[in-house]
Parts: sequence; C-alpha cells; structure tokens
Amino acid sequence: MKNTFIGASIERREDLRFLRGRGIYVDDLTVPGLLYAVILRSSVAHGRLKSVDTSAALKIPGVHAVITAKDMNFTDYPAGVPIVPMRLQPLPEFKPFEQPVIAYDKVRYVGEPIAVVLASSVAVGEDALEHIAVEIEDLPPVATWRAAQKNESILFEPTGTNRSLMFEARKGDADTAFRDAPYTRRENLRTGRHYGLTMEPRGVMAEWDAAKNKLTVSGAAKVPFFNRRILAKQIGLAESDIEMIENDVGGGYGARGEFYPEDFLIPFAAKHINRPVKWIEDRRENLMAMNHARETEADLEIACNRDGTIIGVRGDVHTDMGAYMRTNGAVGARNAPQFMTGPYRVPHHKVDSHLWMTNKTPVGTYRGPGRFEGCFYMERLLDMVAADLGIDRVEMRRRNLISKAEHPYKLATAQPTNAHDQTDSGDYHATLDLCLKEFGWSEKSKLGGKLVGGKYHGVGVACFIEGGAAGPKESARLEINRDSTITVFMGTSSVGQGVETIYAQIAADALEVPIERIRHVYHGSTNTVSDGYGAYHSRSVVMGGSAVLVATEKFMATLRQAAGKRLGCAESSVTLDVDKVVAGGFSLPLGEFAGLTAESAFLNHKHTYSYGSHATHITVDAKLGHIEILDYLVVQDVGRAINPLTLRGQVIGSLVQGLGGAVLEDLKYDEQAQFLTGTLADYLLPLASDFPNLRCIVTDDHPSPINPLGAKGAGEGGIVAAGGCMANAVANALQSFGVQPRALPLSPTYIWELVQAGQQKAAE
Repeated sequence: MKNTFIGASIERREDLRFLRGRGIYVDDLTVPGLLYAVILRSSVAHGRLKSVDTSAALKIPGVHAVITAKDMNFTDYPAGVPIVPMRLQPLPEFKPFEQPVIAYDKVRYVGEPIAVVLASSVAVGEDALEHIAVEIEDLPPVATWRAAQKNESILFEPTGTNRSLMFEARKGDADTAFRDAPYTRRENLRTGRHYGLTMEPRGVMAEWDAAKNKLTVSGAAKVPFFNRRILAKQIGLAESDIEMIENDVGGGYGARGEFYPEDFLIPFAAKHINRPVKWIEDRRENLMAMNHARETEADLEIACNRDGTIIGVRGDVHTDMGAYMRTNGAVGARNAPQFMTGPYRVPHHKVDSHLWMTNKTPVGTYRGPGRFEGCFYMERLLDMVAADLGIDRVEMRRRNLISKAEHPYKLATAQPTNAHDQTDSGDYHATLDLCLKEFGWSEKSKLGGKLVGGKYHGVGVACFIEGGAAGPKESARLEINRDSTITVFMGTSSVGQGVETIYAQIAADALEVPIERIRHVYHGSTNTVSDGYGAYHSRSVVMGGSAVLVATEKFMATLRQAAGKRLGCAESSVTLDVDKVVAGGFSLPLGEFAGLTAESAFLNHKHTYSYGSHATHITVDAKLGHIEILDYLVVQDVGRAINPLTLRGQVIGSLVQGLGGAVLEDLKYDEQAQFLTGTLADYLLPLASDFPNLRCIVTDDHPSPINPLGAKGAGEGGIVAAGGCMANAVANALQSFGVQPRALPLSPTYIWELVQAGQQKAAE
C-alpha cells in the first residue's frame, strides 16, 4: 500500500487520554513511604549567608529531615556543593557565575534555595519553614543592568565584574559602511522580562533503591538524557544507575525541563534519607524560581541608502541575566544580536551583546529566545526608517527581503563561540505577498490613524525567520509487539507538540502500514533508547522525525534478515503487508517476530529556517491605552508540513504567547531587587477571550534540503514577530500623536504615557 499520512490533518492521538483525565503527571504519582519536600527560599536579594539553624524545625512532628549545604560534601566541588553547569555555550568564562544547587556562602536572588524540609505532608513542611532561623548579612542589591555596569556591588567578588561575557555578532565591515552611509538612524529599544509560564508547574519525584544502587527520577522533561549526565556527575553515580522518567508534561516553552537546583536536591534528599521524595512547585515558586527571559535594552543604529536598501546595523544589546549563568541562559543573549536582521539582506553587521549579572532570578530560554527581542528591534527600525525616507513600509520590506536566489544566505557570526549560520531555502517575498493578500492589507491600511467610534485604527506588518533542528543527532528505535503492532521509542521529548501523532504518521508512511499498526510512541525516558537530545530549538520533527525514517530502514533490514531465515527465502523478497510478513507465497503474522527491534540515529549539524509574515489590524483607545485586536494573520512556510492541523495549533499557540509578551506580561522588581509579581494577579497573562481573532496559513512550498523529510522547525514562528508587529500597529494607529513605541510590553499605562508626551510636545 502507498500511504499519505505525512501531510494529512490527523487529530492528535494523545488528546483523548487528556480529555478523559487519564494523563499521568508527576503530581499524580505516589509510592509507599513518600515524603514531601518543601523548600526554604531566600527573601533577601543579595547577602552573605551567616548561619542556618534547623533545630526547631526538626522538632515538629512529621518533619523527617532538613537538608542544608552542610549535609553535602562532594569532593569534586570546591565547597562540597554541586554546581548547575551550562548545557549550551558552556564557555569557561561562565564558570565563576554558575549556580550552586543550594546557597552556602551568599544568596543572590529572592527565591534561591537555602534549605529543604522533608515532611509527611506539604502542610507540615510549610509550617516547618517558619521555624528555620536564617541569618543573612545584607549586601547592596544590584537591581538593573545599569547598576550592574557600575560594578559598585559585585555579585561574584573574585571576578571583579558583573559582566559575565560579551558576545560579538559580526558580518562585513559596519564601521566603514556607516561612515559613507547617506542615511542613518539611532534608537534605544527595550523588551520586558517574561517567562514561559506552564499550566503545570515543575515537579520531581525521586526513589532510591540502595540494594540495586539505582536512582529513579520521575518528572523529567525536555532534555532528560542531558540532565541524567549532570545528575550522575553531581551525585556520584554511573549514568546507568539512574533512570529519568518523562511523565506527561503540562507545557515546556523552553523553561520547563532544564536542570534546576531542585533536580539535584530532590534525588539527593531521597538518597540521603533512603525514602522516596516528591516536590511540586507552587505558582509563587514557579514565578520567582523558574527561568526568566527577554529583559533587554538595545542601543542600535541602522544605515540605509535613500531608496531604503539597508547597508548595515550596529550597536549594543544589554541583557539582564539575573543572578547566575545556568544551563541555557546565554542563548537569548547571543541570538538577539546574531539573528536580529531576520529575513533581511544586511551586508554589514556589528552588534555586541553584554551579559549583566543582577540580583534577579536567573534567565534561560523562552520560545523564540533572542529572536522575539531581535525581531522587535528590527521591525521597529524598519517602520521608522520608512517614514523618514518617505517609503511605503511594505515596500521597505520587499526591497530588503533576502531573495529566493540568494539562499543559502549567510547570517552574522557570533564570537567567542564562532557560531556561524545560514538560511537553507525559501521565498520570503511570496509569504509576505500571501499574507498581505489574505489579510486584505490594501483596504485595511487605509484605516491607519483614523478615529472611528472613539478608537484609533492601526495596521502593522512584520517578517521573521525561525531557526530550528539543533543537532548533532537524534535517536529512534522500533520494536514489534505480540499483537502484530509496532512501538516507536524516541530520544526526543514531548512538551505538548503532539509528537506521538506526528511520529506515528512518519513511521506508518515509511513502513507503508496503517497508522493503527503504530501502537505507541514512547519518548524522552532514558531506558528506551541509547541516547537522546530532547525537545528544544524547534528540533523535534526535523531531528526526531528523520531519526524515525532512518530507524525504519534499519528495522526493515533486520526484519527481512530474520524473516528470510524463518521462511527460507531471499531477504530481498520479504515485504511487510499490514500485520503480516510476506515472502515467496508464504506469510507469518508480524507478532511472530515480537521483540525484534532496531535503533538508529539521524546526524545533522545544519539548521532549518522556516519563515513568514505577520499582519494585524487593531484599535487603540488613546484615553485608556487599551488595545483590541480586530484581525491578526500569520503566514508561515515550514518546508514540509507533517500534520497541518497540529502545526496550525502550534502557530496560534505561540502567537498567543507572543501577544501576551507584547501587551501584557512583565516580571517586575523594585530597587531592592525584591520580586513584585508573585501572583497571577500581578503577572498578567492572555485569557481565552483576549485574542479571539487570530488566523494562520501554513505553506510548504520550499522543503529544506538538509533533512530527508524536507521539514523545518515551526513551533516558534507565531511568537517571534508578534512584538514588532503589534508595536508597528500601535504607532500606525496613534500617528497623529507622534507615538513611536520603543519598549514592550505595550501596556495601557505605557501607551497612555506616550499619548500624553505626544500631546505635550505638540502643544509646545
């Protein structure tokens, strides 16, 4: 049979169990003798930790232990306390700024772990926290990157600086290009502090079997194999002695599943007390302890010819990194300068990115890390330049978009990692034209700046690219079951992308069997395949899906060999027919080969680049600063769409997150670096009713040449351009006031202030 599951809009097979309430999350797990961990976190942003007295807490009935840094004596670490290492960009310069799993000499942010109470219930553990006496000598807090730049209060005294690193993004000779440029413009642009809030907060359950010398850790997500390597080194076990189990996960978005202090503390506690231990994060902890992201300020210049063609960009980006460099925290700070030019032809590029340490929660990646910020910078500059030069803003983009013939197009190189990259394929003009046509730009743009019914109408446009397919490899394994079905085991993880359905589509097509024959797709747990790299950088379909393809080839070769021996025929004559193995007029049920398995890996060091355009029509109440979205369209080309239905869900979901960051979300600290947005009443998120008018069109006209599927990573395209598109629409709506948004989020207060400033300037 010839299948066509790839490209079909098949409903997600995982949804049925979720809708029936049959998902199994880490908080659903329980075992005999389970203790509950509750963590004492610092209420001081910056100080020397003088003492931690747990004696009173230990006297409370139901408290079994209280763990502090004194309970750790790991000789591989200078203070005996393990360190959370960098997963991506593990540069030696970051070593002095990495985080200990528990505070032992200083505290550097509100929320840093100081002690872990192990109790018979969460309630008992929380009561015990009140009885732990902590003495902290206050130090001057560093609440902003500008304060960090002064180096008056140093977070890590031996380094003598609060700047952990400077990335340099380079292409061409920007300084020379700017000297001769006929037109330049300089702007200061800022993005707020966001994070990838998940429906399910983080959680870990650990069980220690002393007799078998085995540690089982449930609640893994995103990168379980890498986290197992970290934990094994920290706790002094072989990797084979640790099993990381990935349960169902209520969202990831780049933040969930990285290695956090709790990912050591809970397994250590289980081994320390020889009892199973579970920790579930509450929402307040989630807000102040899970990785933050996005907070940047950029001072940028753009140079152009008078016809609007871009000559170059240069400037500085300052990123607030929080208190520690951990796991993937450097990615956004590198991406923002390196990829800020997006889909545009920019021959000269010189942008430095400064990573500043402050007394805030450490940062990590959040869907579209650095790309959301960089796209906002670039799209705002393009609209401002177009106005200065008297060029239509759509035409400004058309003149500068990379052409189809220019692929692969080299992007800026980032140092000191020597990170160089290039696009793979595409027609950026086609997606822009399709977006404008389907959006009805020619008619809607006529409303720009007009006051209708007490509200100002505005339209905005933005273009983007989305990098994906991080290597170096990914693994997959197929195994035959007794009921003549096949199970697929994956090295990638599931954080809500629908991979159980997508991998089944790929496997069924490759094997030419009904999709029902692919009984299960297991993902992300460390005992199912020899190695895995997880879910990040929009890599699951390209890397994991391609791994399924190469694994099916090995699987069929193994099956033909086994069947040839059983049936006494040439291997080349063996075929798979639904649930039977057929050769030379004979057949056997596939279940006769139960247990037959084959594993393989797909290797790749190049990145895919999906791309597209956003367009929006909004209204703004100038008196209240309130924005309403009347229409929002995203057009994205993904190379090859495996499942258009689930893909559209990914685009719309990421768009909602992008709009949240564009108009609502902002994690706030005061001048003492005290965390101010500790509840969801303070940190505003999109509600189901906030953005009802969202649309997307997915195309797959230009397959990627770097993988056998032709697919491109596409889980972040909706978020990347949302900030730039919305800011451009606000500027268009409020043009009569001279409003030019230079910061996100576009909160009612911020918009009202811009209007007031514009009115005051006009009055002068």
